[in-house]
Amino acid sequence: MFKLFFLGAGKMATAIAGGIVKAGVFQKSELAAFDVSAKAAQEFEEKTGVHCYSGDALNEGIAQAEAVLLAVKPQVLASALEPLAGALAGKPVISIVAGVPIARLTALTGSGRIVRVMPNTPALVGEGAAGYSLAPEAQAADGELAKRILSAVGVAMQVEEKYLTAVTALSGSGPAYVFEFIRALSDGGVAEGLPRDVATQLAIQTVLGSAAMAKETGIHPAILKDQVTSPGGTTIRALEVLEDRAFAGAVIAAVRACARRSEELGKN
Repeated sequence: MFKLFFLGAGKMATAIAGGIVKAGVFQKSELAAFDVSAKAAQEFEEKTGVHCYSGDALNEGIAQAEAVLLAVKPQVLASALEPLAGALAGKPVISIVAGVPIARLTALTGSGRIVRVMPNTPALVGEGAAGYSLAPEAQAADGELAKRILSAVGVAMQVEEKYLTAVTALSGSGPAYVFEFIRALSDGGVAEGLPRDVATQLAIQTVLGSAAMAKETGIHPAILKDQVTSPGGTTIRALEVLEDRAFAGAVIAAVRACARRSEELGKN
């Protein structure tokens, strides 16, 4: 028997499987996967050391699985699950399929033990931030399993499903906002004469170090900001410009716009 079976063996599934093995959550022999692409299956095996089925072997793998992690694209979810009619009933099913609500997942899988997850791309480097929600029929053990799995590649927080839209807008799409900030910081350094490679590396490390400091100290970001800001100094002059140009307001508006678009896509 497999403790966890991955339906879909793309980049996120590969990152999660690798994290699980590295963290010792499960052994390689306790995991398995399936992908319709022989190439994807081969790459998954090479990177994780976990066996990945392809071709017509899906039902064989699912039959041996205690729990299943859905990691396919939303547009192919229904067709991917069609051959498994009844095979998932009663099994814990963890879904990282974007935008598909618990009710739809229950209907497609035939299982009430659904855990819906919103991960983000930093999970690919072991620094993910995920939110997850349990279906009404899910057991406490199903949530604990999902948290153990997601914690192997970052941080996982349980929320009600109605808040996954906000999670999508904050941490799901958040890396794009941070990458744009890094680019802008680098551009500012280049504008002041720094070589591009120097400016980019300084910008990346500044964001990385600041985030680590906020996490490790537990101090509110506003207080940490004040600790960098001397009266009448250089930093307060820079912050004045950000305030004048509605930096904080723009970020808040971006998160809310992302949430509204997520709702629109969910209705479709």
